[in-house]
Amino acid sequence: MVGASLAGLSAARSLRQQGFDGRLVVIGDEVHRPYDRPPLSKEFLAGTLGEAELALESDDEDLRAEWLLGSRAVGLDRTDRAVRLADGREVRADGVVIATGAAARSLPGSEGLAGVHTLRTLDDARALRDELARGGRLVVIGGGFIGAEVASTAYALGLDVTVVEVAPTPLAGPLGAAMGAIVSALHADHGVRLLCGVGVKGLSGETRVDAVLLEDGRTVPADIVVVGVGARPCVEWLEGSGVVLDNGVKCGADGRTSLAGVVAVGDCANWYDPRAGLHRRVEHWTGARERPANAVATLLAGGAVEPAVPRPPYFWSDQYGVKIQFAGHAAAADSVTIEAGAADTRDVLAVYRRAGDPVAVLGMNQPRPFMRWRKQLAAATS
Repeated sequence: MVGASLAGLSAARSLRQQGFDGRLVVIGDEVHRPYDRPPLSKEFLAGTLGEAELALESDDEDLRAEWLLGSRAVGLDRTDRAVRLADGREVRADGVVIATGAAARSLPGSEGLAGVHTLRTLDDARALRDELARGGRLVVIGGGFIGAEVASTAYALGLDVTVVEVAPTPLAGPLGAAMGAIVSALHADHGVRLLCGVGVKGLSGETRVDAVLLEDGRTVPADIVVVGVGARPCVEWLEGSGVVLDNGVKCGADGRTSLAGVVAVGDCANWYDPRAGLHRRVEHWTGARERPANAVATLLAGGAVEPAVPRPPYFWSDQYGVKIQFAGHAAAADSVTIEAGAADTRDVLAVYRRAGDPVAVLGMNQPRPFMRWRKQLAAATS
């Protein structure tokens, strides 16, 4: 198991649940045991959730696994499926699960400048939390979900917050332009400045950041900067291994890669979606928890298992006290309608349709209606 976060842990659990009783090795480049990432930009950053509460393992859980933590994988030998580690060790295996996830993209030119952060790992969150505790002016570069959650958390902590987004409408990619505009209006509702349709030229400051320079010539003063401009799959260690790479590890609906005995799961897996007839790399918590069972079944059976039809992708976000939930694919829709609530009160239930058939649903503070629609989507797609 190369990767010791949610997807790797889920795969390890699935192996034991499906009857595998052999040697199980879990390799992780972080020194921490598996922990939950979604709270890092919310409750943990706000100081209302401790590190112990992030643990994904229960106190009495025993997977009978060997944990090689703080060990970075640097290569995979295709002939004997040997995973090479940065410290020179090798781990040979009959089966390999690739679950190395994704890493936050950085802003070119920001290296070594104090006060500039990304948020992906527990160590990232620790450092950012310490900075936010001092207060000041925060500029968030990127209006996606991570950036919006950090902005919301910092606003609640009393910081002066500005969000800079290069796209005309934040969240238009995952939600579509109309609903993206409604959700991102939460920033203005709470006095957080939102600058859209403008890129970042660079940062200023000698040893510590003091401003964000925009491409239109404006300067936004900053004591702290959070860069939330997406993530890249951590697959560079697989180059030359024979595993086909294409926006991550290219794999089938069942997780199979181009190498026998090797499957991929989680944020690094660009898996085939038979319903859409294309490959998708989806960075959602639910996918990292649910899809490994399929891949593990395939691995144990040598690829002779018909993959289960996965449920439509689901994700959620908490911003400014509003629970945002989404299921399905907004890009597949040709229309979207508000079925309940109202945009100005931020409690909408919106249904996305294609040729009259529902393909996605969005809820803002509409948990019960949303879950009913999510079940309908799952039933329709299966």
